[in-house]
Amino acid sequence: MARQDGQEAAELFDVKDWVPGEPRIERSITLQFIGDWGTANFHRICSWLCQEFCDRTGPRSRVGIWNPVYGGIDAMQAVFDGEVDMAIMTPAQALPAALEGRGIFEGKPMPTLRALAVLPQRDRMVFTLPRALGINSFAELRERKPALKIATGEDNGANLIGYTARRFMEAHGIDEATLTSWGGRYIESARPDLCMHRFRDGVADAALQEAIMTPWWREAVEKRDAVLLPAEDEALARLEQEQGWRRTELAAGFFPGQPDALPALDFSDFVIVVRDDMPEDVAHLLTWALVEKRATIERNYQHIPPDRSPLSYPLDPVAMSKPSLPLHPGARRYYEEAGIIAKD
Repeated sequence: MARQDGQEAAELFDVKDWVPGEPRIERSITLQFIGDWGTANFHRICSWLCQEFCDRTGPRSRVGIWNPVYGGIDAMQAVFDGEVDMAIMTPAQALPAALEGRGIFEGKPMPTLRALAVLPQRDRMVFTLPRALGINSFAELRERKPALKIATGEDNGANLIGYTARRFMEAHGIDEATLTSWGGRYIESARPDLCMHRFRDGVADAALQEAIMTPWWREAVEKRDAVLLPAEDEALARLEQEQGWRRTELAAGFFPGQPDALPALDFSDFVIVVRDDMPEDVAHLLTWALVEKRATIERNYQHIPPDRSPLSYPLDPVAMSKPSLPLHPGARRYYEEAGIIAKD
């Protein structure tokens, strides 16, 4: 998109503050970003980039931020279709499948997607249920066959949370047909907070979700006196082989009553996604802002311990330069000029 206004009318505007040596684009540019549902981290990141970008472009520059319905494939599709210029996506490990149209992207490959950066964020997908049920492992869950109502994301071809949750359960030998045969079912929502609220309030008997560092996760675990089931090695190996998804651990003591480290499925990292035809100078400036002005976004999270922050800080430029999608040429040029990565 990146519409450019040919008439600057600079005399109508005050001269912007600008530090010599910083990149600047003299023309005015209109961009469209797509964030989250409206109140979470993607919108905060988009707003930060809006400010940094418009401070260094022509006087009629502006950036719009859209709210998606599902917060997943619909956002990536909007970038690929040219409806918006940039989206933020998680988890990073799920995105390479989009290039060739595998997994949840089956039948809708998006080969022109590129990345500007990855913002490190430590997250896991974890299954939890009340301690009173006396179930402490997936083996016990399969043996007992309880009629659980499980709160999780929608498996509708757009929601990455719901898609991942179903594959996670299938890898543990519990597909939807099996759950239904026990008398159980999924209670679906696009948003993680609604899922955890349903578990907290007893509408659901269990939850399978990400965003483990959020207050609603802790509230639900404490109110329901919940336990978290360790993911099985065989299931994690299957997910890695079939989907390319990594295993990780949830640190001991992360939640009350969790004395040991917990094997879990990784659900980490925010990738800044664009298309390969974004003008190179626009991609370069956005990437410059992401890295050089990272202290601005870090300040939004420094009241939270780093291991519990929705955005891990301090942001490391080297890590930021290694997203799971190929770098846009403008982003690569910035990283090379900054000495963060070696020139080809």
